[in-house]
Amino acid sequence: MSKRPYLIPLFVVGGIVVVFMFMLVGIVSFFGSGTSLQMGEKIGVVELIGPIVDSQKPVREIDTFRRDDSILAVIVRVDSPGGGVGPSQEIYTEIKRLAAVKPVIISMGAVAASGGYYVAAPAQRIVANPGTITGSIGVIMNFTNYQDLLEKIGLKSNVITSGKHKDIGSSVRPMTDEDRAILQGLIDDVHQQFVEAVAKGRNLDIDVTSKLADGRVFTGRQAQAAGLVDDLGNFQDAVAIAAKLANIEDEPRLVYPPEPKKDFIQYFLQETASQLQRGLREEAATGLQYRWNEQIGR
Repeated sequence: MSKRPYLIPLFVVGGIVVVFMFMLVGIVSFFGSGTSLQMGEKIGVVELIGPIVDSQKPVREIDTFRRDDSILAVIVRVDSPGGGVGPSQEIYTEIKRLAAVKPVIISMGAVAASGGYYVAAPAQRIVANPGTITGSIGVIMNFTNYQDLLEKIGLKSNVITSGKHKDIGSSVRPMTDEDRAILQGLIDDVHQQFVEAVAKGRNLDIDVTSKLADGRVFTGRQAQAAGLVDDLGNFQDAVAIAAKLANIEDEPRLVYPPEPKKDFIQYFLQETASQLQRGLREEAATGLQYRWNEQIGR
């Protein structure tokens, strides 16, 4: 017989506590900084920073907050000159779906232009700094022609197509009047989609919106006067507005989407590849763009 029989149940209880703590740590690590283990009234925050090239991450984050009943409102922080038409429209659609079930507030940073404004249109409230660059409601396509340069260095391109417009926008032949008419029609249609989205989201007359949609940029204060922005203020002002719309009386808890955990090597390789791919896509982008040309704006 053991002289200390109380040690056995003590070890058992201690073992159970240790196992429980390991399980708790594992659950917290699995969910990261997500919303499921946090207490209190919460506001989700989605960040849309930089050119809009890929919509998968923001769409996934917005959808997650929409499905989470503990998130009472969502702030979308936009600091972007815009980007691709397709990704901008996908994010717009997801924000519109979110705004149908809970308050969505856009907080504009330094720039929220073109596609960066497009995604903001369906939100209940848009908050901009007085000096935020916004607007730029328009569409742009860029084509660079290298034909003269190739001729000077003795290179010639041979292109075989299934139709005369298959190589429309080619960099090795002049753009014809017919090519230009086709592309202009394409741009006009996508531009009209932009105008209609803004008019509906901002509850503006379509004719009024069309006059604002000539590609010009506005300061935040000018945009407010034109009806494109609701309030002037910073991110904290957006938080206060979100709390009010969600009927949150106490200080709200801001919840950011969890970041997937990676080891250092995996993170370094993926981040390097991602940045390289992003840079190449931005440099090579010749498709339809809801984007403000920062080079001209500087």
